[in-house]
Amino acid sequence: MDLNQLTAISPIDGRYRKQLQQLGEYYSEYALIKYRVLVEVEYFLFLAEKKFFKVDAQLKKQLQDVAGNFSLADAQEIKDTERITNHDVKAVEYFLKKQLEKLGAPALKEWVHFGLTSQDINNTAIPLLWKDSIEQEYLPAIINLQAAVGKLAVAYKDVPMLARTHGQAASPTRLGKELMVFVERLENQVQLFSYIPFSAKFGGATGNFNAHHVAYPKYNWIKFANDFVETKLGLQRQQYTTQIEHYDVLAAHFDAIKRINNILIDLCRDIWTYISMDYFKQKTIKGEIGSSAMPHKVNPIDFENAEGNLGIANALLEHLAAKLPISRLQRDLTDSTVLRNIGTPIAHTILSVKSIEKGLGKLVLNEAKLKEDLENNWAVVAEAIQTVLRRENYPNPYEALKELTRGKASINKKTMQAFVKKLKVSAAVKEELMRITPHSYTGL
Repeated sequence: MDLNQLTAISPIDGRYRKQLQQLGEYYSEYALIKYRVLVEVEYFLFLAEKKFFKVDAQLKKQLQDVAGNFSLADAQEIKDTERITNHDVKAVEYFLKKQLEKLGAPALKEWVHFGLTSQDINNTAIPLLWKDSIEQEYLPAIINLQAAVGKLAVAYKDVPMLARTHGQAASPTRLGKELMVFVERLENQVQLFSYIPFSAKFGGATGNFNAHHVAYPKYNWIKFANDFVETKLGLQRQQYTTQIEHYDVLAAHFDAIKRINNILIDLCRDIWTYISMDYFKQKTIKGEIGSSAMPHKVNPIDFENAEGNLGIANALLEHLAAKLPISRLQRDLTDSTVLRNIGTPIAHTILSVKSIEKGLGKLVLNEAKLKEDLENNWAVVAEAIQTVLRRENYPNPYEALKELTRGKASINKKTMQAFVKKLKVSAAVKEELMRITPHSYTGL
């Protein structure tokens, strides 16, 4: 079968392709080849900048255009070469040598990939595409979602709600504050994420610049590599490596995303539960069907889809973070095939973020139900009453309220106010206690 959205094996490239196609600019085979070409061109031009050979302004511009205007046709040409070489990075090298021949500079073509191993290209190209995707797609998506939750939190900041700890009725809260919990958690984790650098390996076949050093033994190749990776690519170069990068920093990125995903799963489950408790209704869409059997249903599918995709993302992130930092001796090839999958958990995560945003947009507050639940749970003001009585040095107030309320099903406004009226306290304290209701006892 020809590949299309109906025949794709992965739903990322099938069912959900329309929502995620922008990620192809970072995680597709085309994207990886494009970034490899970019690194090779930048390295070639940096060698020229350091006077190893001369490149005039016209040739420099033409080579920058090769990288900047890299096309699907160019990528296909490289893939066709790879069928012969059976080596993906060598095919990129041959492509650029051919470009130099076309541009009238065949004498310079052996400076392409000078002294490098393929991992000097992979371990800069992949961190670079990863950095671009995180900064341009992932973090903006998370920050926008955080803002959307924050907007709801502000809208519902004065809405009292029965809290539930251990699934049981507890001291009332406000709906807006409960949403702000997630806003703060996301903000904290995004800030932690921003402290993690984007690192790269660049140092020859086993990390020692053997080929560079034997060709130019008096040249400071470490300074050269640091300058190239940091100033031209915007990455942080690891100083002591094997043939490949450590992947410890990349693993930290995966763990950070996993933590953020866990927060989002928590959010999905809470909103799902509020919907099941009828605290939220959901906007209906004409023509949409909630259940194939039950016509009345409006299922919380956006939060369920998000939770499922976040779980898939976390499973992959867990493996990536655990596997990539481990490599036998100076390298084995297990990282190569694994690295090709780093876009998959990001795709599932972005899909989840879109689903959550869609679900949040459907929510309609059912304030009457929140009020009803508060009114049906007058026992929750027992904490308030016993605390005020403690302040007044009333004997054994906790025990008195425990005796009145614990395990009792018939506690209501009348019960609580009757209890207050019998207390041996001043009229002013009684009046203070009578003003406490489940609707007003929401703290700060």
